[in-house]
Amino acid sequence: MITKKSKLAEVLAINGSEEILLKFGVPCLGCPMAQYEMGMLTLEQICDAYGIDAEALVKELNKLSKEQK
Repeated sequence: MITKKSKLAEVLAINGSEEILLKFGVPCLGCPMAQYEMGMLTLEQICDAYGIDAEALVKELNKLSKEQK
């Protein structure tokens, strides 16, 4: 289950998560600094930094994750 405390690297392990992250405006996928920090950055930190609705993002990521099981 994905939560706001989930690390970006964990989320990216889910097939199709990149599209959802981009849909919500997460800029980290192309950021060189984020590439270095993916194992440390949480969804909550990213959402706080960029004004993204963390609850809606987590909900959509969990829906995707459940569809793959």
